[in-house]
Amino acid sequence: MRSSELGTSVRQALLTDAPRIAALCVQLGYEVPLAHVEHHLRGLSGDQTVLVAVVPRVGVVGWIGIAEHSTLTSSRRAEIEGLVVEDEYRGNGIGEMLVASAEAWARRRGCTTMGLHTNVVRERAHAFYRRLGYEVVKTQHVFQKPL
Repeated sequence: MRSSELGTSVRQALLTDAPRIAALCVQLGYEVPLAHVEHHLRGLSGDQTVLVAVVPRVGVVGWIGIAEHSTLTSSRRAEIEGLVVEDEYRGNGIGEMLVASAEAWARRRGCTTMGLHTNVVRERAHAFYRRLGYEVVKTQHVFQKPL
């Protein structure tokens, strides 16, 4: 069943969506405490947002986090910081709706490109983004140091 047949809509995340967002993080592979999700939603600034996909009588079945970035070496761009759709609702166009809504948000803010990072093992995600017109522009190493 396609997202339109499900009656799916996309809207700004509310603080009351935090439990579902946290639960969906697990499907993305991250155990995120509810308090962290609530803190993040409360602290969203004007250059970032979280959108949720809602199916009537079911509730939140997906989310996407987006942030605007501007650096010395790049123009205003938006970055998808996370995207997940509930397992049983994947393949219904909900992920596409979330990405399209994120792209519209970025365009309204004057961003010229949308980017994202995805783990090299997420082959299904790679195919999804390619289908939506995204292309690999570079491969890099990610370094991290505990502080």
